Amino acid sequence: MALSISRRVVRSFGSLSALGFREYPTVAGRSFQASDLSGRIAGDNLLHAECFSFSKGGPSFLGFRRFSTTILTPDSNGGAFPSDLLSSKTVLTPERTIGLYEDLVVPVTNFHNEDHGLMVLAGDVFDVPIRKDIIHRVVRWQLAKRQQGTHSTKTISEVSGTGRKPWQQKGLGRARHGSLRGPQFRGGATMHGPKPRSHAFKLNKKVRRLGLKIALSACAAEGKLLVFEDLEVPTHKTKNIVNYVNQMENTKKLLLVDGGPINEKLKLATQNLHYVNVLPSIGLNVYSILQHDTLVMSRDAVNRIVERMHTPISR
Repeated sequence: MALSISRRVVRSFGSLSALGFREYPTVAGRSFQASDLSGRIAGDNLLHAECFSFSKGGPSFLGFRRFSTTILTPDSNGGAFPSDLLSSKTVLTPERTIGLYEDLVVPVTNFHNEDHGLMVLAGDVFDVPIRKDIIHRVVRWQLAKRQQGTHSTKTISEVSGTGRKPWQQKGLGRARHGSLRGPQFRGGATMHGPKPRSHAFKLNKKVRRLGLKIALSACAAEGKLLVFEDLEVPTHKTKNIVNYVNQMENTKKLLLVDGGPINEKLKLATQNLHYVNVLPSIGLNVYSILQHDTLVMSRDAVNRIVERMHTPISR
């Protein structure tokens, strides 16, 4: 069986007859058979060959190409698996791309690690692009806003003491002074010292809301976001919470977020643990999320957060 010119060659060079090419089914009086070209085909080896000649205005030249699409596997019979193609590194599956606004499906459990189905997290809240600059601005705004600003110093009019001139203006060879309550004397006033004020500055609501979305998205991307059916505990004993935290992997500081008011049993069970904090959904903020390595939210809390993020901003 003679091999003909492949269609790819015909498409690239046009009509063979127009170019003066002619097929060469034989070379030196011998026909190329498929068995001659391929030899012994073993395993998953697939061989292809092309044979054509060039006779345009001169001597004929034989063109011959052989292609091999061998699929090498450890179980192939075509010889030993090449050692240079083997790699000792573990092949990792590409992770999910973050920030595509895709809805996430997460399992719902509880403190006893019981299965309570699945929950869909809104992509525009839990899968937004990570921006460190927005997180930095929101954290600075939070820390500045919570600063008390009660620092105060006394001016020369507020310092207690006499206002009499300490000594005469001239004649003693001493420096002239009009009061001993000046800033250059011990126990005197403080010039340009701090006074009680607010350190808060304005930050747009869109930026504050985006910061919370980014913090939640980062927790979800790192696998540090857990969704519970509820945060009910059987008793107010602290040892129950300690056992629950010990069952969680790689958890050193835990933040529990419930939808409504915090359950009294949960509040009593966690008040003596410095590494477990409880917040209602209305109090969830960026700084608290960054301070904890694991965020646990109840189903009700997730619904309330999503509803709050979807509420139009009032101007």
